[in-house]
Amino acid sequence: MTETITIEKQSGKAFYLKKGDLLTVTDPLGMQVSDMVLFNAADFGEKISSGKSLDFEESILLSAGNFLWSNRSHKMMEIVEDTNGRNDFLLAPCSKETFEIMYSHTGYHPSCLDNLSKNLAPMGIKEDDIPTAFNIFMNVQFDAQGKISVLPPTSVAGDYVRFRAEMDLLVCLTACSAEDSNGGTFKPIQYQITPAAVSGTDDLS
Repeated sequence: MTETITIEKQSGKAFYLKKGDLLTVTDPLGMQVSDMVLFNAADFGEKISSGKSLDFEESILLSAGNFLWSNRSHKMMEIVEDTNGRNDFLLAPCSKETFEIMYSHTGYHPSCLDNLSKNLAPMGIKEDDIPTAFNIFMNVQFDAQGKISVLPPTSVAGDYVRFRAEMDLLVCLTACSAEDSNGGTFKPIQYQITPAAVSGTDDLS
């Protein structure tokens, strides 16, 4: 049986995937965002790119059937299932400055950038190396003039997004720490890894 791993609220985890592995990211309680960044496991200089992905997929709303691309124009993941259908690839991970500038918060506040940095530091990845994340379940809306609004996620308990790795990857996921992104509350995120041999994709090129 595939193990379910829980990322506690306002925290993160880093792990590796092999090409062909399936990664299922689940919102167990509903209305919780997960920031995801990807790096080529063999060369951390290659990483997920919002600009390349939105360009090559010709959409700013990526869901089932779309690919996530790298800064070197290689496919990193395919989104194979998405029960919610609303994700964001425009906004950067929340950070200390996010809460100072947008929330007028002083003092420490957990953030996705901090959690990504902490979990990727053992691999030698620095904060400045962390790209714009793919924000799973995040509900970012925009009007005809381009004005952006961050609304509560539309995900309900048990919604998930399933990805297939297109190369060997280093992945880092968070349970997002920004109040507006999560409807004012903080909850855990869960994930499962199904190895390529089990998923039947180990012989895909």
